[in-house]
Amino acid sequence: MKLASIHFYPVKSAAGHEVHEAEVQPWGLAGDRRYLITDEHGGIITAREEPSLLACLPLLDGDTLTLTGPHAAPLRVVPDSAISTVDMRGTPVALTDCGDAAARWLSELAGRPVRLKWLDDPTRRPVNPAYGTPEDRVSLADAYPLLLTSNDSLAQLDDWIAKTAAERGEEAPAPLPMHRFRPNVVIDDVGTPFAEDEWRRVRIGEVTFRVTKGCDRCVLTTIDTATYTKGKEPIRTLAKHRRRDGKVWFGINLIPDAPGRIAQGDSVAIL
Repeated sequence: MKLASIHFYPVKSAAGHEVHEAEVQPWGLAGDRRYLITDEHGGIITAREEPSLLACLPLLDGDTLTLTGPHAAPLRVVPDSAISTVDMRGTPVALTDCGDAAARWLSELAGRPVRLKWLDDPTRRPVNPAYGTPEDRVSLADAYPLLLTSNDSLAQLDDWIAKTAAERGEEAPAPLPMHRFRPNVVIDDVGTPFAEDEWRRVRIGEVTFRVTKGCDRCVLTTIDTATYTKGKEPIRTLAKHRRRDGKVWFGINLIPDAPGRIAQGDSVAIL
């Protein structure tokens, strides 16, 4: 098996980047999901509620974030000193506000008042203690430092989706792009679809990871990133083939044992 691609997302629920190599930090890939968007009352806003946020392509140069999008000129983000607490899945996390200019830029894109927040100290947020140690940390990802998916599993899912369409007399859809699932690492040559469900430890290049749990999927995966409209797939077909505990599943969550670097083409081993 080998590492096929690496992806990171500077702003939670905005567009991401594919990179040739990346630094694995204790809380996730370097630069991954250190920013998020809130409403004017401090509640988290994601593309689940505002699909237009996927049109924002954040560019990261060192510690400098620049927002780019179809509606306005690029904007360099300058965080200010205001700090507020945001509820991250039941855990209060202190975040730094990124100023009125960033708020106006994103509000115009979202069509509602929003603000941009920055996790200046990534050691603030612990991982769910049911799946990690007291020392484990995560940035602003939903729950865990990295998400792994496999191309074999996506190929199987695409086959299932085509069969679902045929059974319903619908036109066969185009294969889903992997970026619908917003993974950090994508694996090739697994051999068996969804074999990753059974993994407990994995090594990618020089970095070893613990597998915490599978990743339950939401309506974000149904958004077409070209049109920003929601459809029925893949949730409809995952519910038919990959439903358990009232949820649907695709991919696995990882916690790194120690920092290191990974690169496309790295070997992948199950430990």
